[in-house]
Amino acid sequence: MLRIGLIRERKKLPDERVALAPKQCRQVMERYPDIKIIVEPSPKRCFTDDEYRAEGIEMSDDLGNCDILLGIKEVPVEYLMPGKTYFFFSHTKKKQPHNQELMHALIAKRIRMIDYECLVHSDDQRILGFGMYAGIVGAHNGLLTYGKKFGAYNLPAAHSVRTYAELIQAYESVRIPNIKIVVTGSGKVASGVLDVMRQLDIEEVEPADYLTHQYEYPVFTHLKGGDLYARKDNNLFFRDDFHAHPEMYKCLFASYVNQTDILMNGIYWEERIARLFEKEDIRRNDWRLNVIADISCDVEGSVPITLDSTTIASPVMGIDRATITQTDAFRNTRETIDIMAVDNLPNELPCDASVYFGVHLEKYILPELLATKSAILERATICEGGKLTKRYEYLSDYAY
Repeated sequence: MLRIGLIRERKKLPDERVALAPKQCRQVMERYPDIKIIVEPSPKRCFTDDEYRAEGIEMSDDLGNCDILLGIKEVPVEYLMPGKTYFFFSHTKKKQPHNQELMHALIAKRIRMIDYECLVHSDDQRILGFGMYAGIVGAHNGLLTYGKKFGAYNLPAAHSVRTYAELIQAYESVRIPNIKIVVTGSGKVASGVLDVMRQLDIEEVEPADYLTHQYEYPVFTHLKGGDLYARKDNNLFFRDDFHAHPEMYKCLFASYVNQTDILMNGIYWEERIARLFEKEDIRRNDWRLNVIADISCDVEGSVPITLDSTTIASPVMGIDRATITQTDAFRNTRETIDIMAVDNLPNELPCDASVYFGVHLEKYILPELLATKSAILERATICEGGKLTKRYEYLSDYAY
């Protein structure tokens, strides 16, 4: 019998998401008689303890007899149980300084750490994540910000409703003015953004038309790959080459800033990749961009005026174009740019996001847990038995 425990989230700002919803727990145990799921009670989880009990799921404050523990965010060091197998987003693979103590504890406590972010197919395609709902909430928040900044329309905060379906219902009475929107990225985040665009009847247009036409209705264009980057030496784009040598590419977004009202940014970024623009560019006389939904939320990264992340309670910061400093949000002026940079967007729709995550966990990962050997799990195992696995030995100076 494989005993799986769903742990309580214990970070200072607790996350309401969970790896498996109540009905999913019951369905898993019905489909896999060799799996037993036990849930640690939590006052902050989006699904109540009673909802789990109603599905016949055992609740217990003691998960010590579980083989595998499933969380979402990083587990505080003092709550890590030695020798266990944990699944959560550890945020250690990039040597994040704020989680070095966690990395040391994982090694010291001889924990088998399987990071959701590292669960990939053989071609490195991510298996699990909340990107779809980050895109949905990020796009919603970007549109909400524009409406509030200019008094153009009203949208409810995503966290004020329980489900995405309720947001969609709210869209039925909202008419978006003839603004122009750029969407960047090609992954799950972008998929979520595009779904919101469709729900609000915002029409997609080709990048070339976007740059040369004005419209009597709201439109967006989707920039990815060669629409957004080109080699510095020949202006061409080759996907594999870009992934291997991103420093050889320039970004083409500067052409869009005088045609765009809202940017929905969902690209992957690291330091070798050109930023969408530079800070000084916001002083351009032809700068039109008023609202940025920085869903990727890399501080001073692809959007260099994302000076800090924001919170669900206070999701928007204003940036003064003249001084490039932070100011009040929602000022009805084009002399400021409003930045939405919430770093835990899916937690605004935690129930939907959890169900979405659980579907993929059950479909792709639970069978791997029952298999004799799993390449997928091996690729995602950062450490085990007090040492880094071979794939993550590059973390040695960070982990020991």
